[in-house]
Amino acid sequence: MKRVIVIVIDSMGIGAMKDCEEYGDTFECNTLCNVADKNGGLNAPNFYKLGLGNLADVKGIPFNNNSISQYGIMKETSKGKDTTTGHWEMMGLILEKPFKVYPNGFPKEIIDKFIQQTGCKGILANYPASGTKVIEELHEEHSKTKFPIIYTSADSVFQIAADIDVIPLEKIYEYCETARSILTDEYNVSRVIARPYHIVDSKPVRIGALRRDYSVEPFKDSVLDKIIQNNGIVLGIGKIEDIFVGKGISHAIHTGGNTEGLNLTLKAIKNELDLNKLKTKKYNIDNYDKEFIFTNLVDTDMLYGHRNDYKGYAKAIEEIDSYIPEIINSMTNEDLLIITADHGCDPTVKGSDHTREQVPLIVYYKNITPKRLEEINSFDYVAKLISEWFNI
Repeated sequence: MKRVIVIVIDSMGIGAMKDCEEYGDTFECNTLCNVADKNGGLNAPNFYKLGLGNLADVKGIPFNNNSISQYGIMKETSKGKDTTTGHWEMMGLILEKPFKVYPNGFPKEIIDKFIQQTGCKGILANYPASGTKVIEELHEEHSKTKFPIIYTSADSVFQIAADIDVIPLEKIYEYCETARSILTDEYNVSRVIARPYHIVDSKPVRIGALRRDYSVEPFKDSVLDKIIQNNGIVLGIGKIEDIFVGKGISHAIHTGGNTEGLNLTLKAIKNELDLNKLKTKKYNIDNYDKEFIFTNLVDTDMLYGHRNDYKGYAKAIEEIDSYIPEIINSMTNEDLLIITADHGCDPTVKGSDHTREQVPLIVYYKNITPKRLEEINSFDYVAKLISEWFNI
């Protein structure tokens, strides 16, 4: 049975796009190279074997004349630098109209609709903020008022943070569903994100495993749908199901972080997961002849990129590197492995938002002819590789 494994290292860009200044970024942005440089080099011997260091000057990952993969750099066609736009383009959906951003917070009409439809008495914040800082600054007021904390960023996101001991988790999710229903059409917000937290040692700490992303539904079928239409299954690991609102995802499992995501990906490759427990409501496929394993590793972005933690970012890359040998050794001759990213989030530059960057592409299968891939002008190159591999 033919299989494809796509691993997205969230936000691991590899250099600013030519139009980066239109997105408030500078040409200094280069998430992978700057993280490597700031840490005095990366300890990533398996990415060295795959030729990652052949794409740019990545300190600690030198050029390898005997790489075992095909490798290249992909430029983004769609307008944007967010998770949804990047993942959608990878699966063949190019956005000509960018999602709207709200650099000064959300207008009164949106907040009024949110308060009226949720029944909450008010909200806190309503401005661009770091998620960790905003809950530290407003937790005390949040506890007194029981108002949800609403904030955004340079990306098209409406984020709702709340202490689960103040507002129950299910109520937080209900708030998000209401916001999602409001933020369509002229408001055109890409994602509503639930950001539950709790108090640990007297400090507010976000609970990554309980995060949920409420994206707009894809505007047409992607390669995911085509796989299912051609007697295949699609297993989304991490926040993949949320990014596509379940469209084209036949099986899904959410994760609390990279380690869990990597272990689940490995189990999927080894056929050690009980797929019956992971079936989604939209699809019920029992007999299939192709499988797509689609993993998002979010820690690089959520825990380290947005928090300007280049040391943690480096450790996350090195952890991913450590899984590569077992992933490759578990693959069959019918398997295609693709490792890439969806945008940048350079923790070494000013600000804490996504950065408009190119992304690396690593392609591997047994007996591949190693080479550098020519200039790739769209992330949908990934969709084309998948379609060719599955002959759909």
